[in-house]
Amino acid sequence: MTAHARPPRQATLDTLLAKPVHEIPAGNLETLRRKARDCHACGLWKHATQTVFGAGAEHARVMLIGEQPGLQEDAQGLPFVGPAGQLLDRALAEAQVDRGTLYVTNTVKHFKYELRGKLRLHKRANAAEQEACRMWLAAELASLQPRIVVALGAMAAQTLFGNAFSITRQRGRWRRLGEDTEAFATFHPSAILRTRDEQRATMYRQLVEDLTEIRRHADD
Repeated sequence: MTAHARPPRQATLDTLLAKPVHEIPAGNLETLRRKARDCHACGLWKHATQTVFGAGAEHARVMLIGEQPGLQEDAQGLPFVGPAGQLLDRALAEAQVDRGTLYVTNTVKHFKYELRGKLRLHKRANAAEQEACRMWLAAELASLQPRIVVALGAMAAQTLFGNAFSITRQRGRWRRLGEDTEAFATFHPSAILRTRDEQRATMYRQLVEDLTEIRRHADD
Protein backbone atom coordinates (compact mmCIF):
# COMPACT_ATOMS: atom_id res chain seq x y z
CA MET A 1 0.00 0.00 0.00
CA THR A 2 1.13 3.55 -0.63
CA ALA A 3 0.68 5.56 2.53
CA HIS A 4 0.56 8.97 0.86
CA ALA A 5 -1.61 8.17 -2.17
CA ARG A 6 -4.87 10.09 -2.02
CA PRO A 7 -7.78 7.61 -1.93
CA PRO A 8 -10.62 7.93 -4.44
CA ARG A 9 -13.69 9.79 -3.25
CA GLN A 10 -16.52 7.56 -2.05
CA ALA A 11 -20.16 8.06 -1.13
CA THR A 12 -21.08 9.04 2.41
CA LEU A 13 -21.15 6.47 5.20
CA ASP A 14 -24.94 6.67 5.37
CA THR A 15 -25.17 5.69 1.72
CA LEU A 16 -22.62 2.93 2.03
CA LEU A 17 -24.43 1.41 4.99
CA ALA A 18 -27.82 1.76 3.29
CA LYS A 19 -29.39 3.37 6.35
CA PRO A 20 -31.21 6.72 6.30
CA VAL A 21 -30.10 9.00 9.12
CA HIS A 22 -33.44 8.68 10.97
CA GLU A 23 -32.97 4.89 11.22
CA ILE A 24 -29.57 5.10 12.90
CA PRO A 25 -29.69 4.89 16.73
CA ALA A 26 -28.37 8.03 18.40
CA GLY A 27 -26.11 8.46 21.41
CA ASN A 28 -22.55 8.09 22.58
CA LEU A 29 -20.88 4.70 22.50
CA GLU A 30 -21.98 3.73 26.00
CA THR A 31 -25.59 4.67 25.22
CA LEU A 32 -25.47 2.69 21.99
CA ARG A 33 -23.95 -0.29 23.79
CA ARG A 34 -26.80 -0.21 26.30
CA LYS A 35 -29.46 0.06 23.58
CA ALA A 36 -27.94 -2.80 21.58
CA ARG A 37 -28.19 -5.21 24.52
CA ASP A 38 -31.90 -5.60 23.83
CA CYS A 39 -31.73 -5.68 20.04
CA HIS A 40 -34.23 -8.10 18.47
CA ALA A 41 -33.92 -6.84 14.88
CA CYS A 42 -33.13 -10.36 13.67
CA GLY A 43 -33.42 -13.82 15.20
CA LEU A 44 -29.79 -14.27 16.22
CA TRP A 45 -30.39 -12.92 19.73
CA LYS A 46 -32.59 -15.93 20.57
CA HIS A 47 -29.68 -18.37 20.77
CA ALA A 48 -26.71 -16.11 21.47
CA THR A 49 -25.50 -15.55 25.02
CA GLN A 50 -25.39 -11.76 24.64
CA THR A 51 -24.87 -8.86 22.27
CA VAL A 52 -21.20 -8.37 21.45
CA PHE A 53 -20.88 -4.64 20.88
CA GLY A 54 -17.72 -2.77 19.97
CA ALA A 55 -15.06 -1.97 22.54
CA GLY A 56 -12.02 0.25 22.82
CA ALA A 57 -10.95 3.84 23.16
CA GLU A 58 -13.90 6.23 23.37
CA HIS A 59 -12.18 8.82 21.19
CA ALA A 60 -10.26 6.44 18.92
CA ARG A 61 -9.11 7.80 15.58
CA VAL A 62 -8.94 4.27 14.16
CA MET A 63 -11.79 1.74 13.97
CA LEU A 64 -11.34 -1.92 13.08
CA ILE A 65 -14.43 -3.74 11.81
CA GLY A 66 -14.54 -7.53 11.82
CA GLU A 67 -17.29 -9.88 10.73
CA GLN A 68 -19.16 -11.51 13.62
CA PRO A 69 -18.50 -12.83 17.13
CA GLY A 70 -17.22 -16.34 17.74
CA LEU A 71 -17.58 -18.67 20.69
CA GLN A 72 -15.24 -16.79 23.04
CA GLU A 73 -16.67 -13.41 22.08
CA ASP A 74 -20.17 -14.71 22.80
CA ALA A 75 -19.06 -15.89 26.24
CA GLN A 76 -17.13 -12.75 27.21
CA GLY A 77 -19.23 -10.11 25.43
CA LEU A 78 -16.17 -8.52 23.80
CA PRO A 79 -14.92 -8.53 20.19
CA PHE A 80 -11.74 -10.32 19.12
CA VAL A 81 -10.90 -12.18 22.33
CA GLY A 82 -10.72 -15.71 20.86
CA PRO A 83 -8.06 -17.29 18.60
CA ALA A 84 -8.62 -14.72 15.83
CA GLY A 85 -8.27 -11.94 18.39
CA GLN A 86 -5.01 -13.38 19.65
CA LEU A 87 -3.63 -13.46 16.11
CA LEU A 88 -4.84 -9.89 15.56
CA ASP A 89 -3.10 -8.77 18.76
CA ARG A 90 0.16 -10.35 17.58
CA ALA A 91 -0.13 -8.69 14.17
CA LEU A 92 -0.88 -5.30 15.72
CA ALA A 93 2.13 -5.65 18.00
CA GLU A 94 4.39 -6.45 15.04
CA ALA A 95 2.93 -3.47 13.19
CA GLN A 96 3.65 -1.31 16.26
CA VAL A 97 -0.01 -0.35 16.64
CA ASP A 98 -1.34 -0.18 20.20
CA ARG A 99 -4.71 -1.93 20.36
CA GLY A 100 -5.55 0.22 23.39
CA THR A 101 -5.79 3.24 21.08
CA LEU A 102 -8.27 1.54 18.70
CA TYR A 103 -11.99 0.88 18.65
CA VAL A 104 -12.77 -2.68 17.56
CA THR A 105 -16.18 -3.96 16.53
CA ASN A 106 -17.98 -6.42 14.24
CA THR A 107 -20.43 -6.09 11.38
CA VAL A 108 -22.83 -8.50 13.15
CA LYS A 109 -23.24 -8.30 16.93
CA HIS A 110 -24.51 -11.79 17.82
CA PHE A 111 -22.87 -15.21 17.59
CA LYS A 112 -24.41 -17.42 14.92
CA TYR A 113 -23.66 -21.12 15.09
CA GLU A 114 -24.81 -24.63 14.28
CA LEU A 115 -24.76 -27.50 16.75
CA ARG A 116 -22.53 -30.52 16.14
CA GLY A 117 -23.27 -32.70 19.12
CA LYS A 118 -22.50 -30.41 22.04
CA LEU A 119 -20.24 -28.14 19.98
CA ARG A 120 -21.38 -24.73 18.75
CA LEU A 121 -19.66 -24.18 15.41
CA HIS A 122 -19.48 -20.78 13.74
CA LYS A 123 -21.94 -20.17 10.92
CA ARG A 124 -21.88 -17.13 8.64
CA ALA A 125 -24.70 -14.61 9.14
CA ASN A 126 -26.94 -14.37 6.09
CA ALA A 127 -27.68 -11.19 4.14
CA ALA A 128 -30.85 -10.37 6.11
CA GLU A 129 -29.06 -10.75 9.43
CA GLN A 130 -26.19 -8.58 8.24
CA GLU A 131 -28.65 -5.94 7.04
CA ALA A 132 -30.50 -5.92 10.37
CA CYS A 133 -27.24 -5.17 12.20
CA ARG A 134 -26.03 -2.38 9.96
CA MET A 135 -27.85 0.25 12.00
CA TRP A 136 -25.52 -0.47 14.92
CA LEU A 137 -22.40 -0.26 12.79
CA ALA A 138 -23.67 2.99 11.27
CA ALA A 139 -24.34 4.32 14.77
CA GLU A 140 -20.83 3.42 15.93
CA LEU A 141 -19.31 5.16 12.92
CA ALA A 142 -21.51 8.23 13.42
CA SER A 143 -20.67 8.46 17.12
CA LEU A 144 -16.94 7.80 16.86
CA GLN A 145 -16.29 9.55 13.54
CA PRO A 146 -12.94 7.79 13.09
CA ARG A 147 -10.26 9.10 10.80
CA ILE A 148 -9.28 5.59 9.66
CA VAL A 149 -11.46 2.50 9.22
CA VAL A 150 -10.03 -0.96 8.58
CA ALA A 151 -12.37 -3.67 7.32
CA LEU A 152 -11.18 -7.12 8.38
CA GLY A 153 -12.57 -9.73 6.02
CA ALA A 154 -15.04 -9.86 3.15
CA MET A 155 -18.21 -9.25 5.17
CA ALA A 156 -16.97 -5.97 6.63
CA ALA A 157 -15.39 -4.90 3.34
CA GLN A 158 -18.53 -5.53 1.31
CA THR A 159 -20.64 -3.74 3.92
CA LEU A 160 -18.52 -0.64 3.43
CA PHE A 161 -17.52 -0.86 -0.21
CA GLY A 162 -20.29 -2.89 -1.87
CA ASN A 163 -20.87 -6.53 -2.75
CA ALA A 164 -18.48 -6.46 -5.71
CA PHE A 165 -15.49 -5.82 -3.45
CA SER A 166 -12.86 -8.57 -3.50
CA ILE A 167 -10.28 -8.94 -0.72
CA THR A 168 -7.90 -10.85 -2.98
CA ARG A 169 -7.97 -8.19 -5.71
CA GLN A 170 -8.49 -4.97 -3.73
CA ARG A 171 -6.83 -5.62 -0.37
CA GLY A 172 -4.91 -2.66 1.02
CA ARG A 173 -6.26 0.06 -1.29
CA TRP A 174 -7.23 3.25 0.50
CA ARG A 175 -10.75 4.58 -0.09
CA ARG A 176 -12.47 7.70 1.15
CA LEU A 177 -15.62 7.41 3.30
CA GLY A 178 -17.16 10.84 3.57
CA GLU A 179 -15.12 13.99 4.08
CA ASP A 180 -12.84 13.02 6.97
CA THR A 181 -12.64 9.22 7.01
CA GLU A 182 -10.44 6.95 4.94
CA ALA A 183 -10.55 3.17 4.85
CA PHE A 184 -9.07 0.00 3.47
CA ALA A 185 -9.70 -3.73 3.79
CA THR A 186 -7.41 -6.59 4.67
CA PHE A 187 -7.61 -10.24 5.67
CA HIS A 188 -9.66 -11.34 8.66
CA PRO A 189 -7.44 -13.16 11.18
CA SER A 190 -9.78 -16.14 11.18
CA ALA A 191 -9.23 -16.54 7.42
CA ILE A 192 -5.51 -16.77 8.08
CA LEU A 193 -6.07 -19.40 10.76
CA ARG A 194 -8.12 -21.49 8.32
CA THR A 195 -5.49 -21.30 5.57
CA ARG A 196 -2.99 -24.03 4.78
CA ASP A 197 0.42 -23.68 6.38
CA GLU A 198 2.28 -22.78 3.18
CA GLN A 199 -0.08 -19.82 2.55
CA ARG A 200 -0.66 -18.82 6.15
CA ALA A 201 2.73 -17.17 6.64
CA THR A 202 2.30 -15.07 3.49
CA MET A 203 -1.19 -13.92 4.45
CA TYR A 204 -0.06 -13.09 7.97
CA ARG A 205 2.88 -11.05 6.67
CA GLN A 206 0.51 -9.14 4.38
CA LEU A 207 -1.84 -8.47 7.30
CA VAL A 208 1.03 -7.03 9.33
CA GLU A 209 2.10 -4.87 6.38
CA ASP A 210 -1.45 -3.56 6.00
CA LEU A 211 -1.82 -2.81 9.70
CA THR A 212 1.47 -0.91 9.63
CA GLU A 213 -0.28 1.59 7.35
CA ILE A 214 -2.54 2.57 10.26
CA ARG A 215 0.43 4.04 12.12
CA ARG A 216 1.93 5.62 9.04
CA HIS A 217 -1.33 7.18 7.86
CA ALA A 218 -2.40 8.37 11.30
CA ASP A 219 0.88 10.23 11.64
CA ASP A 220 0.43 12.15 8.36
